Order: sequence, then C-alpha cells, then structure tokens
Amino acid sequence: MNHAPRPPTVWGACHGTLGELYQGPLPSGDDSDIALVSFPVHGLTARVGFTPGAARQEKTGLRPKAAEAARLFLNHHGLALPSGAWSHHSDLPVGVGMASSTADIVATLRCLHTYLGIPYDLDTVLRVLSSIERADSVFLDEFALHLSNRHRIVRRLGTALRFHTAYITEPGMVDTEAVTRTLQQFYRRRPDAYGRALAGLLDGFSARDPVAVAHASTQSAALSQEVLPKETFETVLAHQGRFGADGIFVAHTGCLAGYLFCRPLSGRTRSDLTAFFASLGHQCSFAQGGFR
Repeated sequence: MNHAPRPPTVWGACHGTLGELYQGPLPSGDDSDIALVSFPVHGLTARVGFTPGAARQEKTGLRPKAAEAARLFLNHHGLALPSGAWSHHSDLPVGVGMASSTADIVATLRCLHTYLGIPYDLDTVLRVLSSIERADSVFLDEFALHLSNRHRIVRRLGTALRFHTAYITEPGMVDTEAVTRTLQQFYRRRPDAYGRALAGLLDGFSARDPVAVAHASTQSAALSQEVLPKETFETVLAHQGRFGADGIFVAHTGCLAGYLFCRPLSGRTRSDLTAFFASLGHQCSFAQGGFR
C-alpha cells in the first residue's frame, strides 16, 4: 500500500540562559527599567515546529505566550496560518531563570519567519515581545546590554567570551513580573555598587577579559543576594577558592546559582563539584555559557 509522504515540519529554535551576568539599573538611565546582560547557555534550547496540512490538535501545541506571539505576528503581517499542527520541545525549566518563555516566543517567531518565507526581522520580534513580557536578550546570538522592559539593545558585546559552568537549581519558581517593583526600589538604594559592577563587566567585555567579567558577575550576584536571596549563595561564595572558580553567577529573578570557570574543568574538579553540591542537597549540572 502506498502512503502519502508526511509533510515536512518547519522548526524554529532559540537558546536559553543561565540567568544573568548582570541585572540592575542602567547608570544615568530611566530607573524604571531593568538592565540585563543575559548569560546565554549553549545546548539548552526551546524548539517550536509547524507541520502544514497535519490535523489540528484540540490544543495548539504551544504554551500560552508563544501562541499569543504567533497571533500577534500573523496579525502584523495580515496573514492567517494555514491548517496544520504545532509542536514544542524545550530543555528549559519554567520559572527558574533560564528565559524559557522568551525562548519559546522567539523560537515560534523564527519558525513562522521560515515557514512563511519572510526575512527575519528583529524589529518585528521586539515589537511582539514588548506586547507580551519583559524579556532577556535571547533574540540575539551574542552578549548584549539590554533594557528588558523597553526591549532596547543598549550595547552589543560580541561572542568572543566563553565560560564553563557548574550550577544548581534551587526549589521553587519566581514570578518575574511580581518582583519587578521590589527590584527597582532596591536598585535606587545601591546605584554606586551597581555602577561599579556594570562598569567592570563592560570593561571586561571590551578587553576580552573573561576573568574581569567573572569578577563583575560575582559583584552583581552578591547585590542580588541582598534583595532576592538564594539559600545556597553564601556557601557557594565561601567555597569559590576551593574549586578555583573565577566567579559566580545567578539567575537574579530565578533559582539558579553556580560557578564560572574561564577554562575547561578536569574530571577531578567535576567530581568534586558534584559531591559538593550533593552535600548541599542539590544535583550539579555542567554547561558552556556563551557562543561557539
């Protein structure tokens, strides 16, 4: 018996983050916004597919924010999506600070750009995002200083720096929108400390100096501990030298905390880190941060 060939599925993908290397105010900027330097993670992504002609599911196959992004995108272009089915796969847990919802949205928009043959348009992506949520800069394939409320790129920081990481995810979920006002109030009390952290970070990127960037990330993480504390942060900080880590990173509005290394980890170091985090009651994960 001959079977009709299955229609091809068109995919869009987007990387997630391991929290941020910096989150705080932008000096001399509008203190109602929040500036980020997201920490992109290699190999952990959201993927959205559309199979034209396939039977529609009872549900869209998309998470609510991604479905809203598809609707806004099609309305913007005056288009209706042909019949078909959506599929979604993600390596990114929800609510822990890995930009899962933003990655879903961007992957959906990239899928639609490809399927409809529309050249990828960053302005349209940012317009859609601004209608849905405060976002990380996962729509870029490079580091960037970015205003998350206005979805404005302040400074592109390139792809030269890479880090190796060991991290844990603490229990719980953080509602980003619910803590925004608390963060903004705290930022107004510590402008000088945030200014020093951000200046050090930007200088490190300019000099392509990963150690300087790791140091600034630690400063930003310590400031975050004063407003949205992590249970393990003080212990992780106290043992940084034991493992020869160059710095610490966190998901400032999430549940991640971990070490930054500017060099690959030996098998012995990986074993020691796994045992250390297990002693704190957490499973250790390893990932590369940055871009290849």
